[in-house]
Amino acid sequence: MERSYRIGEAAALLGVRRETIRRWEQAGKVRTTRSSGGQRLVPAPEVARLLSERRGRPTPIAAQSARNHFRGVVTVVRRDKLVATVELVSGPHRILALTTREAVDELQLRAGMDVVASVKATNVVIEIPA
Repeated sequence: MERSYRIGEAAALLGVRRETIRRWEQAGKVRTTRSSGGQRLVPAPEVARLLSERRGRPTPIAAQSARNHFRGVVTVVRRDKLVATVELVSGPHRILALTTREAVDELQLRAGMDVVASVKATNVVIEIPA
């Protein structure tokens, strides 16, 4: 089953307000679905698409305390024989991680997944939040 985000979650990942997501939906800029309870949801591929489109645009930030953990959405996964690159977007940040193909395969990383990038010195670890 495809991962979807509640309007507030999608807004936080995109660095916009909930009202912006609703306006985008009305304007046809974003596709939404409904949960069985009628809650509006944004499919993960839609969030990934919007993040990629917004990547080059600065996002205003009122306050931030990253503390070396960046929750975001995977936008690109490239695999080679031994190594892989994982690109993700977290708010205004684009993060590119070089890791082993084995790690990417074990986590089954793919575009649209919700992940956390943990950064320590020059080392980036990709985690799947519980």
